[in-house]
Amino acid sequence: MKALITGATGFIGSFLAEHLVQRGYEVTCLVRKTSNLRWLSHLELEYLYAGLEDVAAYSAVLKKFDYIFHLAGRTKATSENEFYHANAECTQRLVSAVAGVHPELKRFIHVSSLAAAGPATGGIPLSEESGPGPVSAYGRSKLEGERAVLGFKDRMAVTVIRPPAVYGPRDTDFFLIFKAAHNRIFPYWGRCTYSLIYVQDLVKGIALAAESKVAAGKTYYLADSRVYSNDDILKALSKSLGNRVFRLRIPAVILPALATLLQKIPKKGIINADKIQEIRYPHWTCDPATAERDLGFRAETPLWEGFNKTADWYRKEKWL
Repeated sequence: MKALITGATGFIGSFLAEHLVQRGYEVTCLVRKTSNLRWLSHLELEYLYAGLEDVAAYSAVLKKFDYIFHLAGRTKATSENEFYHANAECTQRLVSAVAGVHPELKRFIHVSSLAAAGPATGGIPLSEESGPGPVSAYGRSKLEGERAVLGFKDRMAVTVIRPPAVYGPRDTDFFLIFKAAHNRIFPYWGRCTYSLIYVQDLVKGIALAAESKVAAGKTYYLADSRVYSNDDILKALSKSLGNRVFRLRIPAVILPALATLLQKIPKKGIINADKIQEIRYPHWTCDPATAERDLGFRAETPLWEGFNKTADWYRKEKWL
């Protein structure tokens, strides 16, 4: 089995590459010549050197793959146009090229985000039947990317995956929460609930979706079946780090003003104006029941275990 991964140098992509190699796949990674391969160097991989948007540079070789896993995109940007170009336009170009030269592909897997669907209303976890309501530029761009992919479902086998917040070793976004907790601080603006997934559980689910015939043309939430409150997260952080962590209370009413302030700062950090549009909503949850039924998927790593593994890795790498 031959697979192409876009975004393989990233957090999730590097774990997916590992998992597919372990499953016996021959894996090729689409990377730029300037890409940092530090998380891939221990694997036996092939590389296709090109930018994602330069479809003409690699479209001829797309025929040799059985599976294409599309993870590349932007999670941070300074404008909505940047998000749209990376997450919607480039996705459209890629899936269109694949459909044009290789419609018999076994599966095109597009890894999207819970942000494409938006927050859960009334605290009820979203299902695949819930209508989308993204509240951020990132979420809107990911939804457009999904629509581009699903627009080809009558021409080739495609599947969309919507993970919630993903954590684990190598991650630089959730790391900021670990770092704050390491310094005994936990930002808190009222009770919130979240769906989460440990990265190795996610990549196993992605592979299951790719190999399942029933998953063609469908969208799935892959998440821990348990919903966690921010108090649960605080407790798990405290235990994994071995220290007492204190809530830093931030009044929710100041979040819009904070978003306005951050909008003026030309920085692509994870805590930016666009992200604050999301954290203003208290419930980011989804229901993985359909994936459990169709794919036999189940996240096996409880929060405490995943946080312990993640904290141990951060310490080993001297990030903490």
